[in-house]
Amino acid sequence: MIQPFDDTYFMKKALQEAEVAYEKGEIPVGAVIVVEDRIIARTHNLTELLNDVTAHAEMQAITAAANFLGGKYLTKCTLYVTLEPCQMCAGALYWSQIAKIVYGASDEQRGFMTMGTKLHPKTKVVGGVLADEASELMKRFFIEKRNLN
Repeated sequence: MIQPFDDTYFMKKALQEAEVAYEKGEIPVGAVIVVEDRIIARTHNLTELLNDVTAHAEMQAITAAANFLGGKYLTKCTLYVTLEPCQMCAGALYWSQIAKIVYGASDEQRGFMTMGTKLHPKTKVVGGVLADEASELMKRFFIEKRNLN
């Protein structure tokens, strides 16, 4: 029997958030945070809207999840994000002590792995979940941005 709530299921929810960001003219990164198969945070990039370079989807998700849980540690949570987190977000995820990070597309230039950023030792990482879909959305966004300028 197939588990309905697997990494692909929740990554599709993160991709829906990335589409919302895309429609708003934000870099299309979406994120959800899950605890016990329940989404407790659903966010996307808001850097343009908020005029804030720190308003990445992951940062928004960490804050929303912490508020929902009533505490700063996300030790039983999983983050699903459409793009490999940057070093800023990875640093925040380190401090949150998140249990698991699942990302879609790799970020070969600015991702935490390329930058050598460490995560909390107990954090598990899974990459490449629906990577093609996440990457395609990102490519489409930047092609359209270039054509508008």
